[in-house]
Amino acid sequence: MKLFDFFKVAPQYLLPKHMLSEGMHWFMQVETPWIKNNTIKLLSKVYKIDVSEALEEDITAYPHFNAFFTRALKADARPIDEEANSWVSPADGLISQSSSIENNRIIQAKCHDYTVEALVGGDIEYAKKFHNGETAVIYLSPKDYHRVHMPVDAKLLSMTYVPGDLFAVNPATVRNIDGLFARNERVVIRFENEHGPFCLILVGAIFVGSMETVWEGKITPDYEPLIKHWDYAEKNLTFDKGDEIGRFNMGSTVVLLTPNGQVPELGQIRQNTPIKMGERIASYPSDMVSADSADSNDFNFSTEE
Repeated sequence: MKLFDFFKVAPQYLLPKHMLSEGMHWFMQVETPWIKNNTIKLLSKVYKIDVSEALEEDITAYPHFNAFFTRALKADARPIDEEANSWVSPADGLISQSSSIENNRIIQAKCHDYTVEALVGGDIEYAKKFHNGETAVIYLSPKDYHRVHMPVDAKLLSMTYVPGDLFAVNPATVRNIDGLFARNERVVIRFENEHGPFCLILVGAIFVGSMETVWEGKITPDYEPLIKHWDYAEKNLTFDKGDEIGRFNMGSTVVLLTPNGQVPELGQIRQNTPIKMGERIASYPSDMVSADSADSNDFNFSTEE
């Protein structure tokens, strides 16, 4: 471990990370005007946040810091790629990792990897769907837009909350904490469309005040000691590409998993590529799109009863 990395990573083993994150969640809800307004001004300057993109540009109009941090953007701030077979980025950030999955192992960094089974919370049969598939990891920094959107049209099947640690998810920690994304608290969201299954995972981190989804609301805190599962297979919850599905109340990470051959381009993105929500990151192979179009009536996207 490099000396600089050591001083960023080693103290995290000693810090009461869950307590600090609960404290951050409380602070982000403070409505005292001089506290929340000065906090927003300070962090907007420190992280160079572009307030002009926000639907509400007046920072004093936000009831608390969390409302500003998870602010909605103007309608034209994040156009959604309209190519029919494209996948778009679900979030603003940096594509810190993009690779093929080696059987069941995902390479995190030099000398560090983890298994698909560990990442999805120990569901071995579900994990097998992604063996030799593709993965991409998007890191959200504090300056980024913090709502998470659909990468492609799909139906929601289920969601699992997996308790875990709350290490930071910055590059230094990724380089040095073995199996980081499979150790940290996370929310595993399973989707399916006519091309097959895919998985989107929200990974928590220290000072991430909370994670939430549009269908269940706030998932954390409270920090639960046991795995919790929600089944939506019979509820016909479908989402279009670009629809909002959740948010981080501070910076963190989104992980995408796809089966072998479904979206090969997802595992071929240059490391540390900056991305905005709605921009194309990959596409289904043209031969797959042609084959699936003939059977498109077999998969119903309608939300009508």
